[in-house]
Amino acid sequence: MKPLLLVLDDWEGRIESSSVWKGLTDQIDIHFLKESILSSNYERIREAEFLMAIRERTTLSEEVFGLLPKLKLILQTGGHAYHLDKDVAVKRGIQVALGRRVQAPLKSVPELTMAMMLSLVHHLPQAQIEMRNGNWPSLLGRTLSGRTLGILGLGRHGSRVAQIARSAFNMNVVAWERPGSQKVEGGEYKRIPLEELLSKSDIVSVHLRLSPESVGLLDSERFKQIKEGSILINTARGAILDEIALVNALKSKRLAGAGLDVFGEEPLSKDSPLRSFPNVLLTPHIGWTVEEVFEEFAEIASIQLMQFLRGELPESELLK
Repeated sequence: MKPLLLVLDDWEGRIESSSVWKGLTDQIDIHFLKESILSSNYERIREAEFLMAIRERTTLSEEVFGLLPKLKLILQTGGHAYHLDKDVAVKRGIQVALGRRVQAPLKSVPELTMAMMLSLVHHLPQAQIEMRNGNWPSLLGRTLSGRTLGILGLGRHGSRVAQIARSAFNMNVVAWERPGSQKVEGGEYKRIPLEELLSKSDIVSVHLRLSPESVGLLDSERFKQIKEGSILINTARGAILDEIALVNALKSKRLAGAGLDVFGEEPLSKDSPLRSFPNVLLTPHIGWTVEEVFEEFAEIASIQLMQFLRGELPESELLK
């Protein structure tokens, strides 16, 4: 019997439809799961030697590992493993290959960020609601041109947003980075202290990695420093914002609007006050869910699996 690869939470079926698996089926069996692994009745689950996890959709806990006594390798799409119990994986001798080579999100996340900016300065969420209700609203928008964009985190996503904002929309770009952050080559943007950036920026866009230092970075005190009438965009991680402080800033009209693709808890609760603001654009963490990203996930995972089978998986791609 061939070894089994289990692909978890392929909700869209996009991983299964990739052509990359055709070259592997003579060596391994592959089973795709759309439902939770904990509720699946797939009879061969306990035989799985390899697991492909789509981002953090599945919490890889001790309970999940208990279902997989033969597991040798986790193919983790994306460059992090926040959802994985590393101690249990190490104890069981399970290797975790990270998909740090993925490039497609470097296009999709900045595109969504700019789409949110454009939507909010032109009041598209309010216009859509009013027009669907049969009204013809009077809405006075603004242009991005000449506005100041403050970017928190000039990493791979933030630097691309900065480039688009300046070259395509004639925006003034300033940035703040955490001390010790790795500098990204290409394009020089003025770095200023966080408090100064918040007070001067017409739009603040968050592109920081989630870390102990970034959790709760934008708290109630920082929202008091933010420029009145500004717009906040977050396509990074929900935990970077204090959502209660964000709601208060929207209620007080200190913020003119917000675009949020990520939240402290996902899915966003049905009774979240963020759902009640007409000037808040909410999306269900779609910055990375585009066809090109899923195809690249499948391609990288298939390559890493073949490298593992040959004993050639680079140490640099493993979770340390």
